[in-house]
Amino acid sequence: MRLLLLAVLALSLSACQILYRLPTRQGNVIDQRDLNKLQIGMTREQVKFVMGTPVAANPFRDERWDYFGYYKSPRGQSTSRTVSLYFADNKLSRMEGVQQASTEDLSAPDMQAIQTDFKKEANDSRTAAPPVDRQTPIPGGTP
Repeated sequence: MRLLLLAVLALSLSACQILYRLPTRQGNVIDQRDLNKLQIGMTREQVKFVMGTPVAANPFRDERWDYFGYYKSPRGQSTSRTVSLYFADNKLSRMEGVQQASTEDLSAPDMQAIQTDFKKEANDSRTAAPPVDRQTPIPGGTP
């Protein structure tokens, strides 16, 4: 009986662990291979063929197209990317955010600079004026 109870308990608890979360993708799918195909001087139709329809295109200022991409993996890691394309005379004239963002960890902080900043803040707090010892007057006279 105990073995059956333990088996049921183990199965019920293990069922709580198996949750599959769907990956979340919002906006445009921004692929570096597609961005590498873009060239200055391409027409709007050519850009739309390569990249797809932009998420944000202002109807009043149609010289800029913005592509936003967001992806969250089932494990909770999220990445986002923004690419802005500018047009002049219906030709691609400028691109921002086209270079692949680095996924490597940032380098270690400069400990010497951190210590220097810490000492500077400590010196600044020592040279501050000391607080003035005053009493706030009470309305209607002295206590």
